[in-house]
Amino acid sequence: MPVTVVKERYPSKVGEVILGAASAQGGTRTSVITVGGDKTLPFLQFEGIAENKPVIAMEVNDIVPPWNDALKANFAGVLDNPAAWARKCVQEFGADLIYLKLIGADPEGVNHSPEDCSRITREVLAAVGVPLIVCGCENAEKDNEVIAAVAESCAGENLLLGLAEQDNYKSIVAAAMVHKHSVIARSPLDINICKQLNILISEMGLPLNRIVIDPMIGGLGFGIEYAYSIMERIRLGSLGNDKMLSMPVICTVGYEANRAKEANVSAEEYPGWGELKDRAALWETLTASAILQAGANILIMRNPAAVKLVQDNIADLMEGN
Repeated sequence: MPVTVVKERYPSKVGEVILGAASAQGGTRTSVITVGGDKTLPFLQFEGIAENKPVIAMEVNDIVPPWNDALKANFAGVLDNPAAWARKCVQEFGADLIYLKLIGADPEGVNHSPEDCSRITREVLAAVGVPLIVCGCENAEKDNEVIAAVAESCAGENLLLGLAEQDNYKSIVAAAMVHKHSVIARSPLDINICKQLNILISEMGLPLNRIVIDPMIGGLGFGIEYAYSIMERIRLGSLGNDKMLSMPVICTVGYEANRAKEANVSAEEYPGWGELKDRAALWETLTASAILQAGANILIMRNPAAVKLVQDNIADLMEGN
């Protein structure tokens, strides 16, 4: 007997957000990326169209990060040069975007000034042609200064700026509005806070097609199941025509995966776990793979070996089924 495949039909779709700006739009990017637009659950192309494939942003820091030696070895010679680091990520590892984390702005650390952060961002922009995601050091007071300065100095580039949170969004959103950028709206794995934050941001006048949701995921073995359920609810809300959940989703895969001890403990300490180099790459890969199935549109990753595996996975998943 022939098998009848039941197909779900949804009244809406995930909204689209454009990242980066080419010269015609007042920017300098040689590539512009559109994320979102899906009309079905992830990769179920037999039910609806997936307008744009998920993309990978590789993380670059403005100072040498406190990562383990196995991970840092992939970027030997460029860790103290954000522009060269970004160039390596694009040219050698095929990153679709660069995620520039300005951790050096932390007042309790190096304490880079807003001017320093703006200069570093411009240097990275000059080094690569892909769009940039720029986030501060997660000190709210300092980030308001830093992101405002970066937004002004890179006006027209349509950066994706973060992080706009429930208690700290007005300055970042205002800077994005004035200087023609987009924002990351971050909420702590709570769909009600997620919706409320998007409402607050949109009430300031920023269009919904310039907002990307960061639901704050967990890594493999570190809360990924709960993150998956929240992301799935966001996707279903979007497909169900909930306009305040209709934005693409960005996920900090590299950060979360590398918080787990399995991605950091050496083989000497746990011989049965295998070599750290391979284990860490697989830990980040599996985190990314699960998050893709939950509806991620932008993956922020660190490990080049994991990036390659996930790129192959995305290409396979985007084939018609």
